[in-house]
Order: sequence, then structure tokens, then C-alpha cells
Amino acid sequence: MPRTLPSAAPAAPRGCTSFKLRQLTRCVASRYDVELAAAGLKSTQYSLLSHVQALGPVAPGELARAMTMDASTLTRNLKPLLAAGWVAMQPGADGRSRRVELTAAGRAKRAEAQRRWRAAQEGLQAALGLERTAALHALLDDALARLDPSAPVASEAGDAR
Repeated sequence: MPRTLPSAAPAAPRGCTSFKLRQLTRCVASRYDVELAAAGLKSTQYSLLSHVQALGPVAPGELARAMTMDASTLTRNLKPLLAAGWVAMQPGADGRSRRVELTAAGRAKRAEAQRRWRAAQEGLQAALGLERTAALHALLDDALARLDPSAPVASEAGDAR
């Protein structure tokens, strides 16, 4: 009977996980921000436009949940998009509710920015490699599911579809 070699014990994590994730987030976000700046947007604004397009017209609370952010953050992030005329706040089904939707200018801005987003995405994949990028996505999705089971499944609202 052939012997199996004992598997190597996994290395213990070194350093602060939170700090490492923040470093990675800043590094990745800066790549997207540089590209999206050419379209006059920040990555957070592009993500918001993409989610409104995918979900809209959508109630602000539903949008905040889909983006895993609190209502005050959503309100703050919507202000410049409303001022630019890229999103509009419309009355909802009753007198108290509201719906967020993209305007024609918002759809055009998102389409313009999508080309820049794609360049950032492809640049990141080129730097990391497709296999490593896919593994990173899988690890992040798994970690989110384990740490916050109520979090929405990985959103595709910001992708190139």
C-alpha cells in the first residue's frame, strides 16, 4: 500500500487581517479611481450608478441593503449624482416612499464609465492573472458568507454586462 505524505500544516496568519485588507482595498480602489476619473466619476459613484441601473427604480432602503451600506451613507453618496442629474428621486407607491432611478444622462454617464471600469478590471486581472483573480473572488465571497450570512451574494451590478 503506498504511503501518503502528511500534508503540510497551513502557515499561521502574520500581521493584522484588517490592515492587510485595507491595504489591498486602497491599492485596488486607486486603480479603478484613476480609470474612472477619466469619465468624471469615483469608483463609489460608478458602483452606485450600476446598482441603480440593475435594480431601479428602487427604494433607497433596498438600494442601501443591496450595496451593504447604511442609509446615511447612501444619502450622502446620492447627493452629487442627484446634483449632476444622473439619478432622480421619484415618488414611490405611497406618499411617504421614494424611488431612485437613473436618468438618460445617468445611463449615458454609466456607459461612458463602464469602458473605463473595464480597463481597470482588465488591468487588475493582467497584474494578478486570471487564476489568482478568480481565486481572490472565491475567497472573498466565501469570507463574506461566513462573516455576514445576511450580506447579498457577490454583486454583478458593477461588472461589464
